[in-house]
Amino acid sequence: MGMPEDLSIVGNRTFLDSEFRYTLFPVFYSVVFILGLILNSYVLFVLWRLRNAKAMNEICIYMANLTVADLLFVCALPFWIGYYHHGGVWLYGDFLCRVTGVFFFINTYCSVLFLTAISVNRYWAVTRPLDAASSDHWCRGVAVTMVIWVVTLSMSVPYLLETGIQVDKDNVSRCFEGYHHETDSEKRLVAATHLTIVGCFVLVFFLVVVCNLLIARALLAQSSTQAQLLCSSSSKPRGVKGRALQMLCAVVGVFVVCFLPHHVVQGPWTLAVLDIKEGWGSIDWNKRTRQWLNDAHQVTLMLMGLNCLLDPVVYCFATRRFHLYIKDHLKKMGRGKGCSETAITHMSMEECKNVSQQHNREQ
Repeated sequence: MGMPEDLSIVGNRTFLDSEFRYTLFPVFYSVVFILGLILNSYVLFVLWRLRNAKAMNEICIYMANLTVADLLFVCALPFWIGYYHHGGVWLYGDFLCRVTGVFFFINTYCSVLFLTAISVNRYWAVTRPLDAASSDHWCRGVAVTMVIWVVTLSMSVPYLLETGIQVDKDNVSRCFEGYHHETDSEKRLVAATHLTIVGCFVLVFFLVVVCNLLIARALLAQSSTQAQLLCSSSSKPRGVKGRALQMLCAVVGVFVVCFLPHHVVQGPWTLAVLDIKEGWGSIDWNKRTRQWLNDAHQVTLMLMGLNCLLDPVVYCFATRRFHLYIKDHLKKMGRGKGCSETAITHMSMEECKNVSQQHNREQ
């Protein structure tokens, strides 16, 4: 009797596969690669142009680093496109397998942590608006950024040190797919690592939801005068509230669409793939359930790749400076004019006016 269509052998163990990904993933990742490269390169360009407008405050530092993490993932996509195009055969050597795998990991958890930092920053700006408007808190942004990078890089080191290539009985090389651990104790260690990461994500997601709910409650409870004082970025309080609410919806939306499905599936999928025989983690999965979990896991991996396209949407709502510059720049490009300092000058003058208005209102 032949093997089922979506099953192959890695070493002496059964390897779960999902054939649909070899058709879907190359097309999907090609689109993400093109759009992600354009959007994130443009974001870096805008942030670089704003550097002299006293606009590189705490949230812009997070945005710049999040964009760098997205570009790392985008740069690794051509290798993953080739991998899926060749039916799950890795042709680029063990070193590139490790590097591209680490880039995927870094992008995922840097995105999670920087979006969390942006949410906390916006909550602080709403609850302490005058302090937020009068200080850039550049040092705190740098310190938080360094902590995020150290944590993420530390977590990714094991993937860089250990081989990512596994070769099956037909001499087919796969990259970060299937587990070569044989004893139940080794499998439990792998399972514990994955479940710990999932648990940490749940805590971070809870923090993001709480922060954004508190922001929404504060915005909706404000009078028109309070809304203008807190945000001081528009003459129309309704527009201010709308943009702020859109920002928090965008942040939560990125989590719900890109990261939450993967971490919901990750735990049971890990246990199904490891197939622990005895003790904790041992579950008698039937073939149909294991195949369903693997298919769902592949789809959630694909959804995580969307975050490098959705993050720029968050930026447009996170800071009016960023939104103003893009709007002005696109208008000039539409008229065939080059980029000028008009938007930056306009923002600098408006910032001075807003701070002055806030100081008078505080008095």
